[in-house]
Amino acid sequence: MTENPKLRPLDYQPVYHLGQQMWYLHDPLQLTHYQLVMPPALAQMLLFMDGSRDAAQIHQALCQHLGVELEAAVVLDALAQMDEACLLDNARSQQRLAAARGEYRAQPYRPPALAKTSYPEQPTRLSALFAEYGRADNLNGWQPWHGRGLISPHIDYPRGGPVYAKVWQRARQAVLDADLVIIFGTDHKGGLGTFTLTRQHYATPYGVIPTDLELVDRLAAAIGPEKAFAEELHHRNEHSIELSAVWLHHMYHQTGVTPKPLLPVLVGSFHHFMMNGHHPAQDDLLLTALETLKRETAGRKVLAIASVDFAHVGPAFGDEFVMDDGRRAALRQADDRLVQAIIRGDAAGFYEQITAVQDQNRICGFSPIYLLLQYLGSTEGVQVAYDHCPADAQNHSLVSIAGVLLE
Repeated sequence: MTENPKLRPLDYQPVYHLGQQMWYLHDPLQLTHYQLVMPPALAQMLLFMDGSRDAAQIHQALCQHLGVELEAAVVLDALAQMDEACLLDNARSQQRLAAARGEYRAQPYRPPALAKTSYPEQPTRLSALFAEYGRADNLNGWQPWHGRGLISPHIDYPRGGPVYAKVWQRARQAVLDADLVIIFGTDHKGGLGTFTLTRQHYATPYGVIPTDLELVDRLAAAIGPEKAFAEELHHRNEHSIELSAVWLHHMYHQTGVTPKPLLPVLVGSFHHFMMNGHHPAQDDLLLTALETLKRETAGRKVLAIASVDFAHVGPAFGDEFVMDDGRRAALRQADDRLVQAIIRGDAAGFYEQITAVQDQNRICGFSPIYLLLQYLGSTEGVQVAYDHCPADAQNHSLVSIAGVLLE
């Protein structure tokens, strides 16, 4: 191997394989079906795969790091397997990426990735499930709501179903009023500060929701097609937009209305802003995207949605504490402060609350909610639902979710 091996952006997950702890190298883009695991000692070689060293230098650096002399063949074999799995940033992975992107774009629509495994693929069964989630919800006295924005969960339906139902049943008229729906979804595998578009339509068990292709093209032209579509393949399996899009389509299906155009946007992490002291309000890409979006949708009846969860806390997420009654009460208060900023339309205050504690509660909807508030501008709203969802078998960890309607 003559080139200097450089890793593509990957996820590293601790797993047990054959009774031993290993590291699983997960490719967010899933360019191949290979699943590679590495023993902890050998995985240290990944530290030296930044493109500045050749294979021999990686081997030498690893031996020095571990304080033992490994056979060069061990490193060479690992590099060959990573290359075969398209985990290296090289010609092979670029060719596979181009092919995968072509395969995705050649489909008539984005298939519902979670149908059958996470929710029924038959429309009648799906509608019955959604009706069951909303059965205990009392809508007596609720007047048709004609607002501009909402916050919906993206947690799985079995845990979040009643909260979804409370949000979407109250948003029914706003859905029907809108001639365009925007969904800002958390890109769980996305890069830092990304704003990722797709021209694919979104399918659900009820049919196909058309993507507003003209709007996508204008946004892509403004921020640059390379940035707009660099992580487009994340749309394939990302659940955040899909789980709200299915409820959106359910509203249309119930009333016999043809779905209106959709703009699906996956938003990457704001972690780098917290770490480097910069701010999304000064980020050129996000500023351009928001300014273009506001300009191109001016005069249209738009319903904007943030498909998000809130806190992820407890041992399942790396915390050393369990979520006892006291911590749960404190989390409710912290989440309530965030929601109060949201319903005031205070994007800056929402952002500052999270960064002040270095996002210690791991707010999964940090970036989509911020962009939603920036897009809506002056707004006010009401919280209609909140819940804690268990995140481990012992109920020591949880995910908090909320439903908010914004005028």
